[in-house]
Amino acid sequence: MTTPNGECSVESKSSLAALAPLQAVLFDVDGTLCDSDPLHYYAFREMLQEIGFNGGVPIPEEFFVENIAGKHNDDIAASLFPDDVQRGLKFVDDKEAMFRRLAEEQLKPVDGLYKVKKWIEDRGLKRAAVTNAPRPNAELMISKLGLSDFFDALIIGGECKHAKPYPDPYLKALEILNVSKDHTFVFEDSVSGIKAGVAAGMPVVGLTTRNPEHSLLEAKPAFLVKDYEDPKLWAALEELDKK
Repeated sequence: MTTPNGECSVESKSSLAALAPLQAVLFDVDGTLCDSDPLHYYAFREMLQEIGFNGGVPIPEEFFVENIAGKHNDDIAASLFPDDVQRGLKFVDDKEAMFRRLAEEQLKPVDGLYKVKKWIEDRGLKRAAVTNAPRPNAELMISKLGLSDFFDALIIGGECKHAKPYPDPYLKALEILNVSKDHTFVFEDSVSGIKAGVAAGMPVVGLTTRNPEHSLLEAKPAFLVKDYEDPKLWAALEELDKK
């Protein structure tokens, strides 16, 4: 439920309480664990300009948000290179290599990430990372953030029958962790990711790391937060603790 100005209402704060007793928390990676979209945008912008895409004019951030962010590489390749998808697939592979070089130096956690990590560990909850990123990217990001030992499982969208926005990666996470969707929630930052979590039957806490709030709200998250320091998140977690 939202108020007319798009803010999440007080009622939605307690929308996690029905999950008690909580069993697991699932996280997307890009934009959810770390603010990696600026690095992806930079890599796409530079490499597309180099090959003369868009008449050699650098793609604006709006184009990146609408056509690239949160999507699986197969879909990005088909969207950017509809007449030569094989070329598109080679391009996105090369772009991911550039992203990994950038991430080695510049990756930073979303504010409050280690606070919520401790909250999860203190309660002995299961946890998985669920991402549309290629496995080498996901493993690099998780390692750089010091989370390799934190996650019980890493689910790659491209290794499932369907990637996000289909529910398959989240359903696979529930299966691997052996937990119920009725006692699990998701952290996500993209429209496709929120849709995937909702389609898998779980409440999704949306992070407004980069994507516009109005777009995220259309995907029907339980509520939106700025980051893991947001009082709205901690009000919901405290409510859940009381159950």
